[in-house]
Amino acid sequence: MDPVSIGIDVSKATLVIAVAPTGETWSSETSPRALEAVVQRLIALTPSVVVVEATGGYERAIVAAAAAAGLPITVVNPRQVRAYAQAVGRAAKTDPIDAAVLADFGARIQPAVRPLADAETQALAALVTRRRQLLEMLGMERNRLALAPPTGAVTRDLRTHIRWLERRLADVDDDLGTAIQASPLWRVHEDLLRSVPGIGPVTARTLLAELPELGRLDRRAIAALVGVAPFNCDSGQHRGQRHIWGGRAPVRATLYMAALVAVRRNPVLAAFYRRLLALGKPKKVALVAAMRKLLTIVNALLKHHTPWQVASTPGSPADRARAATV
Repeated sequence: MDPVSIGIDVSKATLVIAVAPTGETWSSETSPRALEAVVQRLIALTPSVVVVEATGGYERAIVAAAAAAGLPITVVNPRQVRAYAQAVGRAAKTDPIDAAVLADFGARIQPAVRPLADAETQALAALVTRRRQLLEMLGMERNRLALAPPTGAVTRDLRTHIRWLERRLADVDDDLGTAIQASPLWRVHEDLLRSVPGIGPVTARTLLAELPELGRLDRRAIAALVGVAPFNCDSGQHRGQRHIWGGRAPVRATLYMAALVAVRRNPVLAAFYRRLLALGKPKKVALVAAMRKLLTIVNALLKHHTPWQVASTPGSPADRARAATV
């Protein structure tokens, strides 16, 4: 018998489940009791993979329930699935069609099943996301204040809101620090990350929360996961420019800011950056390469559990970690 692949199209109130190769389809509510019934039905089908699209958080309940039951569930990028649907000529888009496309995608592509982040990591990621939202709101309110009249009710309201946002930002920073200190593993990992010149508390906490794969993948896989790996654009005799694409935008944005500091303060990254500029690379290209090297360095340090050292003896853990960044 062909392996069973299941696709689940998720919305706020409804799940649509499709099974390949049988073509069976059914729908369900998203209440806890309904999710339990869905999981039991999926277990009976013994699927090789269960595919769900990332939907901004609505998928978390079914993913957690399926993972707890030991089902091989994976969350995929909607853009990747849409490109697959267009490639196989499935232009129409409804919930049942989307579920069937996900099931077919799972059967043909066999996406890797990655372990889910635990509850503590999810909570840390929520705090990091909330911090980013507060910073965005704070920036918008400060821009509005710059354009507001010097006095008046609107100006007073903006200043009051800005002070409130600043207090909330400080509270979230305190919560992040408390969460890190409460976990022995996170404390160690944060110390390892912050031992690298250019990595500050915000970058370290973002990497811990939003890149739990750090230290578990090789340098090429981690670069592709974040979206700092250059992809070829060649055809025939034409050799196009390499571009980065996809990946985790929040992690990439944080690495960008860290790299701006690292190419000035980190001796290894600074020399690497200057060497690329001397070879005629544009500054932005050199900075993206520095981001990728910085990511490779911290990935190696967490993998080998050794802090940053500029000089190390041959064969030492630090030497092996640095060798993995080459």
